[in-house]
Amino acid sequence: MKKRLMAGLLAVCMTASMVGCGSVRNGETKYLSYDDAKTELTSLLKKVDVSTVSNPSMYIYEDEISEADMLADIDTFPITVQGNGQIDIEIAAATEMSADAPDDWMNIVAKNFNQERYEVDGKTVSVSVRKITSGEVVTYINSGGYRPNLYVPSNAAWGEMLKASSISVDTLSDRIAGNTAGILIKKDVYDTFVDKYGEVTVKSVLEASNAGDIKFAYTNPYTSSTGLNILTAMLAAFDEQNPLSDTATGKLMEYQKTSPPVAYTTSVLRNQAAKGIINAMVMERQAYINTPELKNYVYVPAGIRHDHPVYGFDWNSKEEQEAAKLFVEYCLNEKSQKLAADKGFNQDEDYMGQDTGMSGADYLAAQKVWKQNKNGGKPIIAVFVADVSGSMDGEPINSLKDSLIKTTSFISSDYYVGLVSYSNDVTINLPIGQFDPLQRACFAGEVDNLVANGGTATYDAVLVGLDMLAKASEEVPDAKLMLFVLTDGDTNQGYMLDRVTNVIGGMQVPIYSIAYNYNNTADLEKLSNINEAAFIKADSDDIINQLRNLFNVQM
Repeated sequence: MKKRLMAGLLAVCMTASMVGCGSVRNGETKYLSYDDAKTELTSLLKKVDVSTVSNPSMYIYEDEISEADMLADIDTFPITVQGNGQIDIEIAAATEMSADAPDDWMNIVAKNFNQERYEVDGKTVSVSVRKITSGEVVTYINSGGYRPNLYVPSNAAWGEMLKASSISVDTLSDRIAGNTAGILIKKDVYDTFVDKYGEVTVKSVLEASNAGDIKFAYTNPYTSSTGLNILTAMLAAFDEQNPLSDTATGKLMEYQKTSPPVAYTTSVLRNQAAKGIINAMVMERQAYINTPELKNYVYVPAGIRHDHPVYGFDWNSKEEQEAAKLFVEYCLNEKSQKLAADKGFNQDEDYMGQDTGMSGADYLAAQKVWKQNKNGGKPIIAVFVADVSGSMDGEPINSLKDSLIKTTSFISSDYYVGLVSYSNDVTINLPIGQFDPLQRACFAGEVDNLVANGGTATYDAVLVGLDMLAKASEEVPDAKLMLFVLTDGDTNQGYMLDRVTNVIGGMQVPIYSIAYNYNNTADLEKLSNINEAAFIKADSDDIINQLRNLFNVQM
């Protein structure tokens, strides 16, 4: 079957209580024990042809890679409504209102507006809508890589962050569609929670989580408005007087040691909830209303409100500014607001929001605090497994090299990293070592040397990577282990997934699969599900963004 090229995986790493694809008992599958899995791994590796690069090449950047260089073209985020007026206003809109139904309120309003054929000074006016997460817009604007005419994030924190970064912001409206973020707790857990802890607040949820009474997870605060909102509410719960104090930071680190890892997306949280891995999570009210499978959860608003403010920037002309104001007024008319309610917005109108007193600079600082503490102070050991089979030749392998080299700047020098490549056989390009400047240069050099040729022995390479991690963990105790597999297609050499699943499950290492330009991804999804790591598809245009966000969450 013809392969395409490696798709992006993104993942949220969760402990899985060793549930997976081994023996079946009482309807539940069990993996091998860790010790048995290591024994089986050693046996399987006897049939894998492995070589090791004795003198890894080094690649030294001539210039420091800028943040803008590490961002994909903005067009990787799709235009969901295309305007054709003489004055066209581009809107970067939060995904809960710019995606497919029922998350398409902004798209419908924009189409209705465009049909009206409004004019400013005799020129027709239209709007175009780009679907993009609130956090990504801030990243692109701050890097200088993109600036829309209008920016509609989920909440006001992002606008304050732009102001703190010295971006001139014109607030056209504090609200065009009301919403809240909140905490979902499974009903059977909710009743016992209230009996023991009383009111559901961020503080009481953290207390219950620390006590082991609930399993609570939240989303990536670099891209997710709900994740940023709840993170700052958590820090405020740890220290009400100073959410960025050493006390709050220390308590966050302690909490992260035992909590489920942060999820890359809300959909990952839903999947984990469906499997029983978590029973409490964050979500917006609008998303909760439109997710029938969560009807057995209770929603409680928390943090600041998500009212979708509207921001403009330096206007090219007075006409452009007037056109933008026309659209904002249209969003606020009775017809548009009724549609917003039909789509799940404008609920919880009595909820005033929790004021943490944070400024834009504080929100930026909170993200950095989270990134430094999200792994609870545990060392990280990671192995990257790269497909260099024949189908990767040309643009695919070049894109893989470019994205890996650029995005490894997001990996801390305190972590331990190794590199494996594979086609018919497996090569250890770089044994695991601390990711200091020398290891980083060797990693980049070996990535740059990758050449595509031959078949696809994905699971042979996975076994080699697991063996490397197991041995490294003996030298670095209490480490968090992870494996990243980047591939563009079906395995056609060596072991198949069914043969190695029991070993992977027993080793308990989350495997983040990055499927690149590749549609038939069922096996890769199964691979990542074994130990509850997530799977994401990408293509050559957005692989850099996918890896950047994955590393922000997991590395």
